[in-house]
Formats: sequence, structure tokens, C-alpha cells
Amino acid sequence: MCGIVGVVSSAPVNQLLYDAMLLLQHRGQDAAGIVTLLERKFFMHKAKGMVRDVFRTRNMRALPGNIGLGQVRYPTAGNAYSEEEAQPFYVNAPFGLVLVHNGNLTNAHALRAELFSTDHRHTNTESDSEVLLNVLAHELERSTRGVPLHSNEVFEAVRNVHKRVRGSYAVISLIAGHGLLAFRDPYGIRPLCLGRSADGTWMLASESVALEGSGFAFERNVAPGEAVFIDLQGQVHSMQCAEGATLNPCIFEFVYLARPDSTMDGISVYQARLNLGETLAKRVVSTVPPSDIDVIIPIPESSRPSATQLAHLLGVPYREGFVKNRYVGRTFIMPGQGVRKKSVRQKLNVIASEFKGRNVLLVDDSIVRGTTSREIVQMAREAGARKVYLASAAPPVRYPNVYGIDMPTKDELVAHDRTVEEIRELIGADALIYQDVDAMKRAVMKAAQATPDAKHPKLDGFDASCFDGVYITGDIDIEAISRMNDNRPRIEETEEDSSRLALPNLS
Repeated sequence: MCGIVGVVSSAPVNQLLYDAMLLLQHRGQDAAGIVTLLERKFFMHKAKGMVRDVFRTRNMRALPGNIGLGQVRYPTAGNAYSEEEAQPFYVNAPFGLVLVHNGNLTNAHALRAELFSTDHRHTNTESDSEVLLNVLAHELERSTRGVPLHSNEVFEAVRNVHKRVRGSYAVISLIAGHGLLAFRDPYGIRPLCLGRSADGTWMLASESVALEGSGFAFERNVAPGEAVFIDLQGQVHSMQCAEGATLNPCIFEFVYLARPDSTMDGISVYQARLNLGETLAKRVVSTVPPSDIDVIIPIPESSRPSATQLAHLLGVPYREGFVKNRYVGRTFIMPGQGVRKKSVRQKLNVIASEFKGRNVLLVDDSIVRGTTSREIVQMAREAGARKVYLASAAPPVRYPNVYGIDMPTKDELVAHDRTVEEIRELIGADALIYQDVDAMKRAVMKAAQATPDAKHPKLDGFDASCFDGVYITGDIDIEAISRMNDNRPRIEETEEDSSRLALPNLS
């Protein structure tokens, strides 16, 4: 999962890109990059770190041009430590191309071999985004052989990309001297939307919050399989480039990944989380009598809407019991020191008065590895809680995610091959309540626009593979999962794991 943004304007775009990336920072904190286009020359700056740390005044001054794109990276493939794998990626032919990508290709291994043996193109990193860029470059070269580049040739190239590439991908690319291209996989797994400002500037971004927070009016979502090409004059061309496209967004976006103030594919993220709290209430009542719960406390931050609704429906007081330290820095390893992992306790502090002598129901948005949950339950006990119950607004995460979320191998998932009772014992809670899979899907669907329209097409379903094991692209088996796990981000021995799901809710 990453955050991507692209802008076409009649004025410099570097500040717009920076501001939008700050609004998308929750989608990736590992690295950040911006590229701008002036005439036919690209100007790029990218590095590991947060947006505010990567870009200084001198870097921004070195990014001229009225068209550009940016990305905040959360690594799901390749080497998380390598600065070379920060995006955007660049190739010089045809025309000169740069690309940012949110998602994960499930056939990157086969494509990489194809690129070398058949397309005669070289990739220099383990990133699947570089593979995708080279496939796009090859198809653009084929579609424009002997003819000038127009929107029809661009769409023909994207049509052929869809035929070759599998997995999830929302893409924004710059074509030197021509314009900006954006497209989305035929299942719409990863999000992408389009907005326009009062002065006619266009922006494409992963979430609507990046548009609205930058002063843009939301125009519409990019449809699954659709390509949008904005030329240098600001004219927008679009075409459906995939056969049999269906809209099945990743449901984990609504459970945890997206900002609550975003609307994605016609679904209010905040309303979806309220609805999850409503359906969770029924599960809680069947497990723990509300009279046995003194207080409901969210585990910051994504779980707050669900916890609020749950408390309202159960008639139990809602309290904030944890304070998050947003300024925990990285761990520095000096010669002679051992590797020291940062504890959850450095990132969360307990308000002891909310726990002492009470039966507490903690609410989390999801439970992945279970290690964080176990430590938080222990923190509640040490603060004086009489009983500690734990409720998850999402069902058990039993299967790896292959579409751009760094969920670990099945053996690292606390819910894989374990009963709820076995998970409860491992976490150390007095009761453990999970959301139901079908109830989760109904809750999120209920938050969708009542009447689909051009801005928000009809939803066909969701990718909920980490919960139900159904992989929407139909090309995933045990061997494919094993191969992708081999290409999961490699963290250096002295580097802290910065993926958001290493410590759910705490990044």
C-alpha cells in the first residue's frame, strides 16, 4: 500500500504535490519522491523517510514544471532498505517515462523473465513497480511504432498492459512532452480518484482527502480498467481499456488503511467504520453481557469510530485510555550494542484512572500478528483493570494479502489455523470477540452511495482475501504466495520494521 498523486496545471506543481503527499502520509512512511516535467526534462528527488524530512527548500526549488507526480512508499515487495527502490521510477524510452504505483503485481516474477527474454528490457531492482513501468514502456513503444503519440495510442498500450499484468495496481505516469497517464487494475482493488480546482488544474490521487485538502473538487473515481490521459493543454481523455472489468475494492482500506475523512468508490470510510461498530455490537452482546462492561476504550486510532458506535449501542461509557506518542524516532544501533526493538509502550501511554478497578472492553480495528494486542492487554492489566475484553471490528486475519498490504506469511498470522479460544489464550484477554466476515461486507456496502452514478460506479463486491481466502484475480495458489513471500521487503538487521502492520494502529 502506497499513496500516489499526479497534477497537471498551468502553474508550478511542486507545492501542490508536497501538500497532497502530506495528506497521504498515512499510506506510507518508508520513502517519498516527487518528479516534475519542464518542457521535456524530468526533475526528480526521492529518498527514504517521511515527506517533511525528504523535501527541504533546496529540493523543492529544484523541482520546476507545471506537471508532476509523487508517491509515499510503504514497501510490499523488494528491499525496504534500498533507497533505489523509492519511487518514482524512470526509463528513457520511449519518450521518457516516469511512474508511481500503488499495489502489488502477482505475476511480477514471470513478467521480469518476459521483459528480459522477449522484450529485451532490463530491470535493476526487485521492485514490481519497475517491472510495471517497463511493461508500460514496451507497450507504448509498440503502439506508437511509426506513428505520433495520441490518446488512442496511449489507450492501446494500457489495453495491452492489462492483458499482461496481474494483481493490483493504481498507476500514474508522466510521458515526456505529452502528458499524464493514470490507470487502475480491472478489479479496482487499489483506489484512485480525479479532482479539479477552480483554475482548471487537475489532480489524481489515491484518496479524496488529498483532493479536498488541497482545494480541489472531487470529480469522480477512476473506474476499474479505465485509463485517463491528461495532455499538456489540460484536456482530459478517458477510455475503458479492460474487458469484463468489475469493481471489487480492497475492504481493508475501509477497515484500517484509509483516512476516515476519505470517500472511496462512493463509500464514506468514516461511515463504514461506524457501521462496523454497529454490527460488532451484536457479536459483543452474544459473548459478554453489557452489564459486565464498565467502559469501552479504543486502541488508537482507526478503531475510534467503531468503538464510539459500539459504546452508544451498548449504553456503556466511551473513554480514551491510551495516548499515542507521535514523535517516537528511529532506534540507533551503535557499535557493540545489540538490536533493540521499540516497544509498544514507547508508542502508547496508559491513562491509568480509566482502567483501575474496571472491566474494560478494548476495541481494535483488526488483529494481525497478535503481538501488539498481547502487550496492550498486559498494559491494561498493569494499569489496574479487573477484566480485559478485546473486540476486533474486523474478522480474524487468516490468509496472507497479496495485493499490496504487507501482511505476513500465514504462519505469522495469529488467527491462522487457530480457534478464537486459542487466540484469546495467546493474547491473554478474558474474552475475545471478532467481527463476522459477511457482516463486515454488509456493513461496508451499507456505507456506499444509495444510488450509483458516474462519480461512483456500482460496487460488485470486495476483495476480502485476507479474511476469507478468496483471491479476486483468480491466479493465486500456494506456490504463488510462497514466491511473493520470498520477495517481501527485506529489513536490515539494525533497521526497525516500519511497515504499518508491524504494530497495527501505531504508526
